[in-house]
Amino acid sequence: MRVHGEVSDDEAAAAAAGEPVPLSPPPAPAGQQRLVVGYALTKKKVKSFLQPKLLALARKKGIHFVSIDETRPLSEQGPFDIILHKLTSKEWEQVLEDYREEHPEVTVLDPPNAIQHLHNRQSMLQEVADLNLSNGYGEVCTPRQLVIMKDPSSIPDAVAKAGLTLPLVAKPLVVDGTSKSHELSLAYVEASLPSLDPPLVLQEFVNHGGILFKVYIVGETIRVVRRFSLPDVNTYDLGNNDGIFRFPRVSCATNNAEDADVDPCIAELPPTPLLEKLGKELRRRLGLRLFNIDMIREHGRKDRYYVIDINYFPGYGKMPGYEHIFTDFLLSLVQSKYKRLLSGS
Repeated sequence: MRVHGEVSDDEAAAAAAGEPVPLSPPPAPAGQQRLVVGYALTKKKVKSFLQPKLLALARKKGIHFVSIDETRPLSEQGPFDIILHKLTSKEWEQVLEDYREEHPEVTVLDPPNAIQHLHNRQSMLQEVADLNLSNGYGEVCTPRQLVIMKDPSSIPDAVAKAGLTLPLVAKPLVVDGTSKSHELSLAYVEASLPSLDPPLVLQEFVNHGGILFKVYIVGETIRVVRRFSLPDVNTYDLGNNDGIFRFPRVSCATNNAEDADVDPCIAELPPTPLLEKLGKELRRRLGLRLFNIDMIREHGRKDRYYVIDINYFPGYGKMPGYEHIFTDFLLSLVQSKYKRLLSGS
């Protein structure tokens, strides 16, 4: 429970936006039940996700966001209807798992053990590969890849043995929420491979016209935005001395390609029925409701797509209309829970 007069993160955001700052949870609008959402997020995620436009709409809908104090027992806080979280420490994951067992009435988004699947790029794409999704709207694949745990000098032999074809995209094996975990390298000369830094994943590079599709999943809702990505390899200066190009995060919002002058064949969004099928299957297989899929279309192949990354609780603040989508999703969770209680299931 909060000390009277203490200002929470959402109240601070409201103050920054010039809005009134309540010192206690606001009453729900007439005819609505108040929904309390506890959140355990990094400061960076709080700033990008709990934007004033989300908080203002949430208050109108009777949704109140409350910051969880990690230094105090979770059982002493709340009560919560829903818990949102994106912290990666083992201690926090255990706290949350214990809380889920003690409070099955609280919806935790999402189970820590399910999220773990996306913290490792070796396991991340396995569900997509096993899915083998192909229908009349297209085919969804994963790039061939290889995991290198240590000894960079062994990489050329390992690549040859696996039959991978250069160029290769090198990505850190572990996804821990830091900017470093999203840094990429493109290796296109065999002699450059020993200069890479394990543990990492090597993926065969697929030419895709320099456009990436970020497919946001919020429960059953799907939204897609275009981002600029790595350009096709034939546009690089292959005279580079060390044979490796290093990139910061390439698909961030600053690389927005929504209104760019791009060849329509490259810019065309993946078919909605294909995305709905993919989203439904991955929700079921991963056991997650908040994630995004990074997808590319093979250049020259209108109907072949590759999933190259999956991220948990991505930057929803960059998704157009996210405040409406997310608040509706939170309300739907509670409505579904009450329907189950009323039906006795």
